[in-house]
Amino acid sequence: MNVIDTKLQDVKIIEMDVFGDHRGFFTESYSKEKFAEKGLDFDFVQDNHSLSSEAGVLRGLHFQKGEAAQTKLIRVVTGAVLDVIVDIRKGSPTYGQWEGYILSEHNHRQLLVPKGYAHGFVTLTPNVNFMYKCDNYYNAPADGGIAFDDPDLAIDWPIDIQKAITSEKDKNHPTLKEFESENPFVYGEI
Repeated sequence: MNVIDTKLQDVKIIEMDVFGDHRGFFTESYSKEKFAEKGLDFDFVQDNHSLSSEAGVLRGLHFQKGEAAQTKLIRVVTGAVLDVIVDIRKGSPTYGQWEGYILSEHNHRQLLVPKGYAHGFVTLTPNVNFMYKCDNYYNAPADGGIAFDDPDLAIDWPIDIQKAITSEKDKNHPTLKEFESENPFVYGEI
């Protein structure tokens, strides 16, 4: 298991050992013991799985507020995505910064996204099976989001975002500036 620090505060790329031969491959996608040995000790309580049938599906940028905030461990089982996260923790050294990571069935990489980050992805291939573990249960009243097309964030999506296949909900999230007055995330407090 290899844990890679990223530019964004507290975000990690996880590379599990993958054993392959002419039949395919085997990987242990998660081991609480191995993660804890690397200082990544989370109590994951919920697994989520989404299917995006077309390339160009854009989901996000999502988060859960307050006590419902979630740390996520993300991976792609089939297909490929550009996974994007934005640090929305007030006072963080990387507040308002974003990064994108290619996650795919071929690179087997996982992304550990801490509480206080907005998260989204765009599919680069059809038939993307996207899975993630959460350390807190989904809570609909705590659901929140930031606009994927926020001009101040200037996320470099690899598609024409005017043609993105997205939900009405995701088209109507506030910008980070608009969200600022109600932002409950404070660096060091979550």
